[in-house]
Amino acid sequence: MKYTDLGLISTSETMKSALRNKFAVPAFNVYNMETLTAVISAARLTHSPVILAISESALKYMGQNMLIGLISGAKISPSERIALHLDHGSSVRSCMQAIDIGFSSVMLDFSKRSLDENIAATNEIALYAHARDVTVESELGELSGIEDENTHNENSCYTDPKIVADFVRKTHTDSLAVAIGTSHGAYKRKSADDKLRFDILTEIQEQIPYTPLVLHGASSIPQDFVDDINKFGGNIQDSMGIDLEQLNFAATQTNICKINIDSDLRLGTTAAIRKYLATNPAIFNPREYLSAARDTVQDYCIFLIREIFKSYNKI
Repeated sequence: MKYTDLGLISTSETMKSALRNKFAVPAFNVYNMETLTAVISAARLTHSPVILAISESALKYMGQNMLIGLISGAKISPSERIALHLDHGSSVRSCMQAIDIGFSSVMLDFSKRSLDENIAATNEIALYAHARDVTVESELGELSGIEDENTHNENSCYTDPKIVADFVRKTHTDSLAVAIGTSHGAYKRKSADDKLRFDILTEIQEQIPYTPLVLHGASSIPQDFVDDINKFGGNIQDSMGIDLEQLNFAATQTNICKINIDSDLRLGTTAAIRKYLATNPAIFNPREYLSAARDTVQDYCIFLIREIFKSYNKI
């Protein structure tokens, strides 16, 4: 299926607009009907372009037919500037399969491979994707942390500014995910003093000024979500995310054009369900507590769109 049949767009045009106008397109990871509809609703209410990010594990969980059915049922219009993105594709084959079923954007994550392997594989998928007007994202540098069975790494290393221009030239990638101090999961910083390496980012964008850059592992880990989870039976300790002021700076003052958010939506979903069930002990209708989760995710996405990424009214 072609993504245009689903009303979706390729991310290239939106990313270029973000680069020119200094905002970041939010890429929210979704994994069921509630998170999917929450993100789409937030985008519609704020007139913001948005990227629906699907990891390989989320795709396996939902099944490709169910996912495409949900997208079709959302009745998306191209004027809404919504893209469907494979997040952290682990192989050229998985990226090709995603393109074939209707994804409009794919990320090939070969950042843990050798540089030559990364270049060869990214170039291969770029040739396949661009023939179908699909956008390609790649990554240089490694982010530590654990998000799910598909996204986990014990190592971290910053992106080397010296190699980015040659990498982009040889791979024909449309955008580049960079490692400047973010990480996956709910434990991103050891202290509030930890800062993103904007000095490295400056060097990178000097080398590739016209290439949209991407920030992975950028959840802020809202403390109120963590507090509610712990208050109502959970046990999440010492979690710390990326400072919102730093994310806002990245979105509005640099060439970061796409910012990925996953853990925040998981925490919001879990916090809302735990709180609803604990404060409404007689309720056993899943529609009620899942609706509370959907509303929480929607409201948080709206907050990020309006206050942090500044993609509000940027369609």
